[in-house]
Amino acid sequence: MSGTTPRRRRMSRPERERQMLDVAERVFGERGYQGASMDEIAERCGVSKPMIYEYFGSKEGLLQACLDRSKAELFEATQKAMAGASDPEDILWRGMRAYFEFIDSHSLTFAMLLRQPLSVPQQGVDAVEAARRQQSELIAATLTAFAPHAPAAVVAAYTEIIIGASERLALWRTGRPEVTVDEAARYMTDFCWRGLSPYVAE
Repeated sequence: MSGTTPRRRRMSRPERERQMLDVAERVFGERGYQGASMDEIAERCGVSKPMIYEYFGSKEGLLQACLDRSKAELFEATQKAMAGASDPEDILWRGMRAYFEFIDSHSLTFAMLLRQPLSVPQQGVDAVEAARRQQSELIAATLTAFAPHAPAAVVAAYTEIIIGASERLALWRTGRPEVTVDEAARYMTDFCWRGLSPYVAE
């Protein structure tokens, strides 16, 4: 029969879950954790609020799922980027570039987590710290290749410095779109090169 509206395809569970996480991440970023409403998230998804609870159990569970996904995606993005080079300095630059690209695509939620850490439940704080520790393993391995003569304590210290400095630089960039991903990655790479140059192999 002509003129009939085709039926919309029913989403699979993975597709629906991905949609809910995408929407929740935007709402958390826009409203902050405390201001985010499950009603608004459900409305934007076009589903009932009970369905979101069925998937994630609670608002805390939804935030945890968002953070767990981001952690996995960040690790995959940085690891894949760093695997594409053999020169230690290039590996570091590629990893930094992947990090800032990832932060750009999650900038609202990232800024919310760093600016309002006390408003997030403890499990969210723990998830952010777990992501930091995950990245620190990649960074430490790169620095060891980058500066093989550096003592373990120096590598550990620079790893912590890089994690903290990268977060601050990413926050600083949220209000300065003219600072590109490549520029941010170069700032961090140059900073590391100068600091570790005494330990770099000749």
